[in-house]
Amino acid sequence: MSDPTLPSFPTSLGTSEGTTITLMGQDLATELMGEVSFGELAYRLLTLEVPTPQQSRLFEAVLIGLADHGFTPTAIAARLTWLSAPDSIQGALAAGLLGGGSRFLGVTEDTGRFLGEVLAGLEEHPTDEAGWDAVAEAAVRRRKEAGRFVPGLGHPVHKDGDPRTPRLVQIAREEDLYGPHLALFEAVGRTHETVLGRRLPLNGAGVSGAALADLGIPQELLRGTVLLARCAGLLGHIAEEIRRPIANDIYMSVDRNAVYVDPTETAPEA
Repeated sequence: MSDPTLPSFPTSLGTSEGTTITLMGQDLATELMGEVSFGELAYRLLTLEVPTPQQSRLFEAVLIGLADHGFTPTAIAARLTWLSAPDSIQGALAAGLLGGGSRFLGVTEDTGRFLGEVLAGLEEHPTDEAGWDAVAEAAVRRRKEAGRFVPGLGHPVHKDGDPRTPRLVQIAREEDLYGPHLALFEAVGRTHETVLGRRLPLNGAGVSGAALADLGIPQELLRGTVLLARCAGLLGHIAEEIRRPIANDIYMSVDRNAVYVDPTETAPEA
């Protein structure tokens, strides 16, 4: 029995006693371990709701799509930190996660917020593709006039289309989870060229933000969800660095090719 004279700290997550651990009101050992997937557990921790099989499939598809993307700056940062401090794997993971910002990984949150702001300004959602296109074109035009980028557009590698985008849209449709965020995001893909004067692909980080928002993940947790996925990928990079190291080659390549320049010289144009 709790002591009423002591402060209490309410939580709907985990508590523990001498022989039991409870998580979200269920016994961790007997009701969760071996009974639910890690993706389902993550969804429940974020929302405090049990996902349907359809929600679990889309949520885990997003996690898989964001787990790794090759030698990105975040992966290189993790590998180089491991090279410098192999006694601190948490430092290597943290170094990679800290790089999740406006250019890599953070785009998921930026896109979700952008779409959410547009949707919040509508009195009602369009009922057909033409209606969504009109909303999207106006939103893109406002961003351009404000001198701001449209999040979710463009990719440094997938110039002709990010393969994750149509796949997540397909899964959302198959599971009847295609909502207003995805509808607006696809409309941005169809209409932005009219405003921006060039065609850019809808990237995987952006479509992930739209899909997660349609799943009900709060905007404040979108980037955190991405980092959850990327943590697995970074751990994979560190595991590979242990098996087949390349970080020292990266370090030596940069260090041995460093060229001193006079700070008063004008940098050459790109």
